[in-house]
Amino acid sequence: MKKKGLSFYKRRRAIQTSAVQEVIIHLGVCVLAFVIGCVLVYYFMTSLTCVGQAMEPTVGSGDQVFVNRFIYSLSAPKDGDVVVFKPNGNVNSHFYMRRVIGTPGDTVEIKEGFIYINGELYETGIGSEQMDFAGIAQEELKLDKDEFFVLGDNRNASEDSRNADIGTVRRQDIYGMAWFVRYPWENFGWIP
Repeated sequence: MKKKGLSFYKRRRAIQTSAVQEVIIHLGVCVLAFVIGCVLVYYFMTSLTCVGQAMEPTVGSGDQVFVNRFIYSLSAPKDGDVVVFKPNGNVNSHFYMRRVIGTPGDTVEIKEGFIYINGELYETGIGSEQMDFAGIAQEELKLDKDEFFVLGDNRNASEDSRNADIGTVRRQDIYGMAWFVRYPWENFGWIP
């Protein structure tokens, strides 16, 4: 037979269980937010500093940019992308930042200071177009299935795919795509 009256024991126990559940839910939300934040920072907001004047006026020397490391696991770099890579996979080298001009299967040639992709004049509308140095693209160069031809936007002050020590960039050596200048404030914004 049940006793009539108040039972503080049962009520206190219900409150304790509810409080424990609430703490566990808050803790789970905090852990989930932390994990999502880490993934976003690791894949989309890795910050690198541009070294040299090769990408001026788009990205200046010393500018800090965000790099999207995830995008190229879904698709290949496209014409016009600004990629970050280490030449020939050299882990001791600093990261280079250059614009993709030629993609796998393209033929690249530099004639009279201008670049031709698949026999057609290539114009980006960004940076200086005419080049003093043709390098390895002086003669027609056919890109293999995993090779990209990259140039700096400041063509005459850039060490890029024209130079034999860098050459074409293999997809496996591409670290990610530079997509946003975060510092200095006067250059703050998307990379075209």
